[in-house]
Amino acid sequence: MANRAAEYWPYGLIGISIIAAIPNIALYAAGVVESFLLWFLVIVVGFGSLYAFMGHALVADDVARSVGWPTGSQFQFEVALHNLAVGVLGVLCFWVRGDFWSATVIAFVVFGIGAAYGHIHDIRLRHNYAPGNAGPILYISDILLPLLLILLLIAYRV
Repeated sequence: MANRAAEYWPYGLIGISIIAAIPNIALYAAGVVESFLLWFLVIVVGFGSLYAFMGHALVADDVARSVGWPTGSQFQFEVALHNLAVGVLGVLCFWVRGDFWSATVIAFVVFGIGAAYGHIHDIRLRHNYAPGNAGPILYISDILLPLLLILLLIAYRV
């Protein structure tokens, strides 16, 4: 049950980001694109990656099973540390602006698209349709959100 619920956490992060951006726009007359980019960076990239860090570091075997990976791999801890680094970058976006946002988006996008490639390769090679390999983590977290962040960043920078 816990693994099944964890598959859908990207939807919650998206919803919280949108809810956080709206008062920023309405109360402080902040730019729409800037507000959405800020809150997607802080919540989706920051807190989402910190959540992923906790999964890969603290309940690694559960995460491995949900993705269809073998349990007990040191690789899980390496993925956890990457998620920790990107999570810290995302949270820092609340205070640090400018090119720092671009660097954070690049880090998130490179890992996300790379992970999507790995998941798709695993689907094609091993027919691994485990929920953590072929579900919302793939098409929302690893494909849609990186593309959305690229578009928001481009719109913000133009």
